Amino acid sequence: MNPPTGVLTDDGNSEINHQLRSWWHTHNKGRVLGSNAGFFLPDSSMLSPDAAYVTGEQLKGVTKQQLTGFLRVCPAFVIELLSSSDSVAATGEKMERWIANGAQLGWLVDPSRQMVTIYQTGRQPVESSALKVDGCGPVEGFSLDLAKVWRCYEVPEE
Repeated sequence: MNPPTGVLTDDGNSEINHQLRSWWHTHNKGRVLGSNAGFFLPDSSMLSPDAAYVTGEQLKGVTKQQLTGFLRVCPAFVIELLSSSDSVAATGEKMERWIANGAQLGWLVDPSRQMVTIYQTGRQPVESSALKVDGCGPVEGFSLDLAKVWRCYEVPEE
């Protein structure tokens, strides 16, 4: 059981999900899901990402009843956002589990270092400090504006 996140992490997560959903509105295929969704994976584990995209192809044959619970599919794309209570090593292992179970692409977003680690099937993870990260494969055309995410971690001046 994970405790609720702090305000800064929740704000960052809301921004990430907003940007992913805005991209989804350009095609309306598949589903964008947030941190409350859980997935039963092929290795029989259950994980919950901070943001995910499940393709329309992955949803073929899924019933409305099945959508009321945890899906038995690995999202094609996942994002994990580190909070102050998360371990970089443990979250990196979680990313590896997503990839091992079928995720084609995953981004580990680390606001404290302002860095994103990109995970892809069959490739070594790559770190990026760019202010924008571009999707490929299942999220071709999606770009995450990290400057907007990093702004969520600033303390407003009065």
